[in-house]
Amino acid sequence: MYIATNGEQMEIHVLEKNDKEISFKVEGISAAYANSLRRIMMSEVPTMAVEFVDFTKNGSVVNDELLSNRLGQIPLTFDKRAYNLPDACTCEGKGCSKCQVSLVLKKKGPCMVYSGDLKTSSKDVVPVYDKIPIAELFEGQELEFEAIAQLGEGRKHAKWQAAVVGYKNVPDIVVNIKNSKEFDKFIKICPKHVIRIERDKLVAAAPLDCTMCMQCVEEAGEEGIKVEAIEDQFVFNVESVCGRDADDIVIAALDALEERIKDFSKALGKLK
Repeated sequence: MYIATNGEQMEIHVLEKNDKEISFKVEGISAAYANSLRRIMMSEVPTMAVEFVDFTKNGSVVNDELLSNRLGQIPLTFDKRAYNLPDACTCEGKGCSKCQVSLVLKKKGPCMVYSGDLKTSSKDVVPVYDKIPIAELFEGQELEFEAIAQLGEGRKHAKWQAAVVGYKNVPDIVVNIKNSKEFDKFIKICPKHVIRIERDKLVAAAPLDCTMCMQCVEEAGEEGIKVEAIEDQFVFNVESVCGRDADDIVIAALDALEERIKDFSKALGKLK
């Protein structure tokens, strides 16, 4: 897939993908662009989380503040087309159906209260996982509250963080070990099993798995094995920790970064 950004093109190859995780290789970007993309995926992609909790009863051993924190960490699904960030909503942050969703709970012990016990005012906003423990109630204990969920960004609070993201440069590995008696030694040295025997030769069979620990280079010297980072190629690993799919987070971050680049270019144009 090719995406034009600021007049240039980058090439993206998806390596692995499911709803919650995606791994992809990007060619044609700088380290600064890669780092900006990572930061936006983590802290600037809007997600839904509990912001306010009004307790009517709390007879559990867990105090209100800790329970509120637990509720805020429960990832929630949502329709990204249906809700606005509070500051951008027509209600100007006062609270309405376009920017807030109510989640209520009423339970009496003895029982374990789970995220799946929350009753929502909107069918599209529900916990991603039903079995996240909230509190244990013993005989005679009750828990009753109303929680208000709204959109937010991870740069404001970790409960709105969209994903855990890591990236690394793609390595360029050249293996020039000719002595077959040394093959086993270098195969064992590599902790990621990147170096293997193919057609009676020692080769870097899985370069994308390389962490560039340089143990093989230290043993063989640069004449035997050479490992260098390709400056404009990166491998990203993205794990969703919210109610959005991993690929959706990547696309939203790319759109946000491209919009930011356009805004910056316009601002520069005004200075001329």
